[in-house]
Amino acid sequence: MEETKGTELDYRSYRPLLFSIAYRMLGNVLDAEDVVQEAFLSWNENKSEPIRNEKAYLCKMVTNRSIDRIRIASKQREAYLGPWLPTPLMTDDHYSDESNPMALYMHKESLSTAYLLLLQQLSWAERAVFILREVLQYEYDEIADIVGKSSANCRQIFRRAKGAISEKSDVKEPDVAKSESVKLRIEQFVQALTSGNTGQLVNLLKADAVLYSDGGGKVKAAVQPIIGAERISMFLFGLLSKVPPDFSYRIVSVNGQTGIICYHGEKPNNVITFHVDQGVIADIYIVINPDKLTHLSFIS
Repeated sequence: MEETKGTELDYRSYRPLLFSIAYRMLGNVLDAEDVVQEAFLSWNENKSEPIRNEKAYLCKMVTNRSIDRIRIASKQREAYLGPWLPTPLMTDDHYSDESNPMALYMHKESLSTAYLLLLQQLSWAERAVFILREVLQYEYDEIADIVGKSSANCRQIFRRAKGAISEKSDVKEPDVAKSESVKLRIEQFVQALTSGNTGQLVNLLKADAVLYSDGGGKVKAAVQPIIGAERISMFLFGLLSKVPPDFSYRIVSVNGQTGIICYHGEKPNNVITFHVDQGVIADIYIVINPDKLTHLSFIS
């Protein structure tokens, strides 16, 4: 049987799935795109190799390349200055269009910053098996072929990973009503902050809320998490008092949930995402590391 190779059609068909695996594994948009591109280039170069299952073959390449990058990143992460946060992924328009293949794989609840941070706490094997099973609904035999382990071993790894996630997480799949409630809270957050209403802002935050700021040592940012509604309020109002005249912001869909992108002129300066728990903001994540914003553009 003649095997097809990495044509443009194949790339368009498989890219959404492969990117969804790589991004959840790595938490980095540019690295995920590189991994997917590398997989297709390798596929094209190995034209003499017969391939029975193209999708499984590509998933295996992407998973293995992601694991290689995780091993490198784990060493770099030890020297990372301050909190590490995932690279923000804009999820407007085509990510919510069910006719677009990307929407099939970019389930919003498993893209949130809080969820991605939980995945980062798993080992590479746990992360790969959990993503393939829990998020993408692969059968254990398929997962075993991709990660190079037995089906029984994959079941054990999945149970262990799911248990670890469940213990640490109150992140649930958002229904439409909850998503609208989260959006309202974020809009109220912006209104309180921009109007200088300290009381309203504090009331929107859990008493023990945590703010994480990722500057990566490239720009000024809080090196330690800021804990407590009052301290977070003071920190945010302090930041707002220093914004330049050309500062602007947009409320957008980022990592599958309502977030904020801020600009200096037309240059992205930071992206803010949230974890809302039972109607109040429990965590705030601010990505200000310029290396994590290079893929973003100005939204007019």
